[in-house]
Amino acid sequence: MKLLPHILLMCLALALAWAQAKSSSCHFTVAFSCPAAVLDRCKGLEMDAVAENEEGIPYFFKGDHLFKGFHGKAELSNKSFAELDDHHHLGHVDAAFRMHFEDDPTHHNHMFFFLDNKVFRYFQHKLVVGYPKDISEVFPGIPNHLDAAVECPKSECGKDSVIFFKGDEIFHFNVKTKAVEKKEFESMPNCTSAFRFTEHYYCFHGHQFSKFDPKTGEVHGRYPKEARDYFMRCSKFRENGDHLERERCSRVHLDAITSDDAGNIYAFRGHHFIRKDNNDTLTSNTTESAFKELHSEVDAVFSYQDHLYMIKDNQLFVYKVGEPHTHLAGYPKPVKAELGIEGPINAAFVCQDHHIVHIIKGTDIYDVNLSVTPRVPTNKRPISVLRKVDAAMCGPDGVKVIRGSHFYHFESVMQFVVARALPEQHRVSLELFGCDH
Repeated sequence: MKLLPHILLMCLALALAWAQAKSSSCHFTVAFSCPAAVLDRCKGLEMDAVAENEEGIPYFFKGDHLFKGFHGKAELSNKSFAELDDHHHLGHVDAAFRMHFEDDPTHHNHMFFFLDNKVFRYFQHKLVVGYPKDISEVFPGIPNHLDAAVECPKSECGKDSVIFFKGDEIFHFNVKTKAVEKKEFESMPNCTSAFRFTEHYYCFHGHQFSKFDPKTGEVHGRYPKEARDYFMRCSKFRENGDHLERERCSRVHLDAITSDDAGNIYAFRGHHFIRKDNNDTLTSNTTESAFKELHSEVDAVFSYQDHLYMIKDNQLFVYKVGEPHTHLAGYPKPVKAELGIEGPINAAFVCQDHHIVHIIKGTDIYDVNLSVTPRVPTNKRPISVLRKVDAAMCGPDGVKVIRGSHFYHFESVMQFVVARALPEQHRVSLELFGCDH
């Protein structure tokens, strides 16, 4: 019992330390890990490493925690990569990348993590036999205690390469020959992490980022930019930020998208939405400002007879399109009662001049006839080409299906359902909203 006062004093000291750490966004190094509750990336964090996994999901590492995707809470890294703790006490990951080397399938798409002087190699979250190894053994000529690393395939760098960063030193490592070329990227800041995403290269420094040319290091355009505006989904943003620029250029996937009978597009992400009028004028606002009963975080939206049908969890909200939009009395109602199907629903869309809403739930698509009651889901079919759909809409030119930062165009619903290979990939930010950076 005599230890109790000492324990209480220690807890108080730690609590004060964490409070100070929180105010400084966890830019510190201590003998204790930053608890997940403190790690709020929307308050501004300097990430230690960033890399996509084999499925294209970005992993953001901070201390001994990991954020999966562009939103969601942090979790301990050793839940996904247990050996990082087993072999080397995990304070933080120095650098990470996913290997691009199609000439050698035994290495292609493997993930590499760097901790001090060691490198860990994973495939499908399993440590490859023989690892960890010294960095010098696997990547001769590359120093220990790296700041960042990013893959660069030969289609973009001329040769399959990995770019390593340590302070202001840049190393281009040829994956095939293991030759190292030291370069100077004079216009770039020192990177604390680096990331290849949608064939573009990003250097993160603090909670800002700059897009750079992987061969020359040149930074073009208005940089640095705020990482929270483009790589994270946050309910609140800086008051002086460009909200339209943020929403149309964000790399975070859309939650829902639809086009009304007049040809106006509504695209929803988190607490915000973009409206693209039929004359291509873009505006952005909070979801609550136009759909206050819905508030935010919509799952799916479809348009039918001058009404917007908006699905959130297991509830269906209906608004008459206008200025302002009018919330129909009696709604929300259960999705099951209105459409005959249980939530959650990934996406829903109606093609022009039809009464059928096509509902995507998991890896299946259903048809519901809106012109009859009771409404029941019919014609269940599996979707083969995508394991997950984030949003979809239908227009005169066919169906656009959105996954992550890209969309795929199909001439018809049937073509989408029977497809066994994905068509050409299109960037949501560029081809839907005109953001070229």
